[in-house]
Amino acid sequence: MTAKEWLPLIGIAVAAFVFNTSEFMPIALLVDIAADFGVTEAQAGVLITAYAWAVCVLSLPLMVLASRFSFRRLLLFLAALFGICQVLSALAPGFWTLMAARIGVACAHAVFWSIASPAAVRVVRPEHQSLALSTIVTGSSVAMICGLPLGRVVGLALGWRMTFFCIAAVSFAVLAYLFAVFPKMAAGERFSARELPGLLKSPVLLGIYAVTALVATAYYTGYSYIEPFLQQIGGFSDGFITVALSIFGVAGIGGSMLFARLYEGERRRHAFLLAVLSGIAVSLALMVPAAASHVGVVGMCVLWGACATAFNVSLQSGILRFAPAGAAAVAMSIFSGIFNLGIGGGSAIGGAVSSAASVAWVGAAGAIIGVAGVAACALFLIPAMRRTGVTVR
Repeated sequence: MTAKEWLPLIGIAVAAFVFNTSEFMPIALLVDIAADFGVTEAQAGVLITAYAWAVCVLSLPLMVLASRFSFRRLLLFLAALFGICQVLSALAPGFWTLMAARIGVACAHAVFWSIASPAAVRVVRPEHQSLALSTIVTGSSVAMICGLPLGRVVGLALGWRMTFFCIAAVSFAVLAYLFAVFPKMAAGERFSARELPGLLKSPVLLGIYAVTALVATAYYTGYSYIEPFLQQIGGFSDGFITVALSIFGVAGIGGSMLFARLYEGERRRHAFLLAVLSGIAVSLALMVPAAASHVGVVGMCVLWGACATAFNVSLQSGILRFAPAGAAAVAMSIFSGIFNLGIGGGSAIGGAVSSAASVAWVGAAGAIIGVAGVAACALFLIPAMRRTGVTVR
C-alpha cells in the first residue's frame, strides 16, 4: 500500500487502540475503583455493564443520525468528544459521576465502531481491504497487550484517575493526527430507519448477530472478572496478572494474523470460524484448572486471546461481505450494539455468579453460553452462508 493509504489507516488503528483501551480499562482497575468509592467489585463491574449497554442501545440510532456526515468529520468529532469525557472521568468526585462520564465515552464509542471498519476499507484499494480490516482489529488487540497492562501499571503507581488522564492525552494526540492525514471523503448514502427491516431480512446477518450475542456474552462472563479471579482463585501477584493480560493481547495479534492467512476460501472460512468459537468456550471451561499454575494461565491466555480476536474480525468481515451496498456502516453499528449487549450481559452474569456463589464459577457459566454460540454457528450461520453462495459485494 502507498503512504496515502497507510497514514489514515494507521490513524484509525491507533484510535481503535485508544477506544478499546478505554472500554476495558475498568476491568484492569476494578479492584482499585471499588476500593476508592467504597463499593464491592461486583458493584464496580456495573461500570462495564452500563457502558456496554449504552453502546448497545445507542449504536443504531446514533449511526442513523450520523449517516449524513462524512467519515472525516465524524472521526474528528468523536475523538474530541472521547477525550473530553475521559477528562471528566478522571475528575469524577463520586461513583455515579464517573458512570455519567463513562456514558459520554460510550456515545463516542457507539458511532466510532460503526464507522471504523467501513472507513478503513474505503481509504485503501479493493485488493488491500482484508489487510485494512485486519489492521483495525489488530489495533484492538494491541489495546489488550499495552492498554490494559499499561493502565494497570499507571493505576497501581499513580492511581486509577491518572490512567484516565493518560487516555485523554493520547486521544487528543490522535485527534490532531487524524486532522492532518485523514482525507476528505464523501458521506455514504443516508440510511433511514424505514430501511432497517430490509437489512434484517438477510439470513447471514441475522446468523452473525445471533452468534455475536451468545459468544460475546460467554466471553465477558469470564473476562470481565479475570483480575479478581486470578487474584482470589489463583493467588497470583499483581505483576504476574499484568503479564498474563499482556500475553492475552499478544495472542490476539496472532489470531488476527491467522485470520488474514486462513479466512479466505469458503470451506476454510467455515472451519476457521467453528474452531475459534470452540476455542473461546474451551478457554472459559479451563479457567479453574488453569489457575492451578502459572503455565496453565499462560496457556489459557494464549488460546483465549487468539480465538477472541479471530472471532471478532471474522464476523466483522462477514458483515462487510454480506451487508447490502450503502448499509455497511449501519450493519456494523448493529453488530457493535449486539457485541456490547453481550459485554454488558456477560459482565452482569459474571457479577451475579460471583455474588451468589464465587468468582471461581464465572468460567463455567461462560463456557455453557459459549457452547450455545458454537451450536448456533454450526446449525444456522454456516448453512446460511452456504445458501447465499456469492457474496453481495
